[in-house]
Amino acid sequence: MKLHIITTGGTIDKIYFDAKSDYQVGDPVIGALLRKMAVGFPFTVESAMRKDSLDMTDEDRKLIRRLARDCAEDCVLITHGTDGMVATAMALQGIEEKRIVLTGALQPAAFAESDAIFNIGCAIGAVQSKPPGVYIAMNGEVFDADRVRKNVSANRFEHQVP
Repeated sequence: MKLHIITTGGTIDKIYFDAKSDYQVGDPVIGALLRKMAVGFPFTVESAMRKDSLDMTDEDRKLIRRLARDCAEDCVLITHGTDGMVATAMALQGIEEKRIVLTGALQPAAFAESDAIFNIGCAIGAVQSKPPGVYIAMNGEVFDADRVRKNVSANRFEHQVP
C-alpha cells in the first residue's frame, strides 16, 4: 500500500497559544506521527488547507474532492475537523476505485490524552481493508459515509440508520 494523506486542519492539528488563551490550527501533525511510529508503508502528505471544519465552504470540499480524485494512490486518508467531517465525506461519494477514509480528533494531537493516534491507526487499518468507497474512522469504529452522524452532546460518532 502507498498512502496519500490530505490534511485539512481541524482539532487534530490545533495548538494552544497560552498567551492568547486560544486554539489555532497549526501545521499538520500526521507525517511526524507516522514517522515516529515507524510505519512500514510509503506515504505522502499534502496540505489542502488549515481550517476549522465549521469554517469550510462548498469550494473547500470541491478542492478536497479534486485532490482525492486526482492523486495517483488508491488509498487516501483525510485528516479533518469533526464538525464538518460528515458533510465532506458525503461530498466525496462516487469517486471510483478509491478507498477514502476521513479521521480526526476530539482533542488536539499535541495533548497527552488525545484520541488522534488511536483514530489515525483505525483509519489506516480501514483504508487497507475496506472496499473502494468513503468511510469515517472515529471512536474505534469505521462508518460508511452515508450512515454516520456526530452526536455533539455525547461527543462521539454513531451509526445512523438511513
